[in-house]
Amino acid sequence: MKFTEFTISTSSEAQELVADILWQYTSYGVAISDVKDVVELINDRKSTWDYLDDAVLKELNSTVTLVKAYVAIDIADETLVKIENDLALLKENCKGFTETGSLEIVKRIVDGDDWIEIWKKHYRPIELGKVVVCPAWIERQIQPDQVEVLIDSNMAFGTGEHETTSMVIELMQGYIQSAKTVIDVGTGSGILGIAAAKLGAKKVVMTDIDYVAVKSATHNCELNGVANKCEVALNNLLDDKNVQGELVLANITADVLLILSNTITDNVTQNGVMVMSGIIKSRENEVIDRYSSLGFELEKRVNKGEWVAIAMRKV
Repeated sequence: MKFTEFTISTSSEAQELVADILWQYTSYGVAISDVKDVVELINDRKSTWDYLDDAVLKELNSTVTLVKAYVAIDIADETLVKIENDLALLKENCKGFTETGSLEIVKRIVDGDDWIEIWKKHYRPIELGKVVVCPAWIERQIQPDQVEVLIDSNMAFGTGEHETTSMVIELMQGYIQSAKTVIDVGTGSGILGIAAAKLGAKKVVMTDIDYVAVKSATHNCELNGVANKCEVALNNLLDDKNVQGELVLANITADVLLILSNTITDNVTQNGVMVMSGIIKSRENEVIDRYSSLGFELEKRVNKGEWVAIAMRKV
């Protein structure tokens, strides 16, 4: 099978922001080639290599990072227009905060390969507080005080590697004990909802508007043995105000969080907590101000790289 490969030139600082945009338009994968990784490898191996060309090292001082996405050929042209629009908006939002690089796009047709199998060889367990996110194909000894969340790579959604996901998992562990019902909005692979179920939530409602995401989350719930606790639905949570939770998890984007703010507050119980992530630093105050005006108080804030996650209580 052939695909259209989009390659975007950006900076190391903005690579995850660009990757997030591309993930919205592909189920076939996003790859990041950061020259800093190569430089680190070279520095680690200098003492064991007999010869290193100085010209190569000079070339590697570039700050350019390449982010690639693979899209079905029949929708490549319309997808390109959407990506270009999103990149233009990203550049505007990052102005004065984060250097985005040129954001130049190169397009080419490539043969499909077994990139997923290659990626699987490099993916390793991730420890996030008590939670260990582990690829299903790797055997790992879990400590008695740890909670294992297995994620299968059969679908192209989150694995816990991304800063926005890891911050939610770390924050939610401070609130899960007082939450009977947890709502995971935009569940993707289901990693957040599954972690909540394994940490003690009696019921977890997981929603997404993407059919592939729902299929992925359902598969991973069964894999983790929590399908009896988890309700995975293909819908927009905001269509049902009767669904309420003491803890609501929303790892989306600042724009979507602002749109949701008018109605999602009905899905949070009184004194309940919303953990929100997917917020770039330049939009942090905008999100906090909006939810503060709706009766929420900021309790915790964490950041990793260019991303911010916040926990706000409905008071």
